[in-house]
Amino acid sequence: MKAILVAVAALAFAVSPFFVPFDGFDQNKYPIPQDNPPVQPAGYAFSIWGLIYLWLLGHGAFGLLKRDTDEAWDRTRWPLFISLAVGASWLSVAETSPVMATILIWVMLITALMALFRSAGPDRWLLQAPLAIYAGWLTAASFVSIGLLGAGYGIGFGEVGWAWAALVAALVFGAGIQTSLARAPEYGVALIWALIAVAIANWPDQIGIAALAIAGAIGIGVLALRARVR
Repeated sequence: MKAILVAVAALAFAVSPFFVPFDGFDQNKYPIPQDNPPVQPAGYAFSIWGLIYLWLLGHGAFGLLKRDTDEAWDRTRWPLFISLAVGASWLSVAETSPVMATILIWVMLITALMALFRSAGPDRWLLQAPLAIYAGWLTAASFVSIGLLGAGYGIGFGEVGWAWAALVAALVFGAGIQTSLARAPEYGVALIWALIAVAIANWPDQIGIAALAIAGAIGIGVLALRARVR
């Protein structure tokens, strides 16, 4: 039953963009409109969702057809199902409420990490790797959402300040996860993809943020490379 639920949730998650086209939070949904905020990666970076959707579909299908009773796969299923089920509704929520969307994306991230930490076992490229890429990108997206929310609601400091805060927090969080999860360098790869896109989006207007993003990408890259070597 759990294998069926994960496969169905992965399918619902993957097809949701066809029903709710989404190209970012509506800047006018914030009290302070967020027009090209520095915390947000360059638009091309979101193409990683195509890879994530396809890999999670493969994960769900293989798990159902070939590993439906496998204990290693079964350990990941409840948290992954919750993450994907929430993700299937996330786009429609994000269209109307950035606050609720931020809460939900953190639910997605936490449950995805729970599944990833339980994913040790055989079938690395269909069990662990798709969960790692998914969780890595969700890490970046979750902190971007926090940065947008803080700047959009005028909390504490402006767009640039929130970009710095969100970026530093994402790097500390991501480094901690990659260090703890040395067997999954794919997590770091997805985070690096986001960091490079942040650097590109901010060059040359916000050189400091761009430099921090590049330095962070290098640091996460070192941790991911060490994980790969292990």
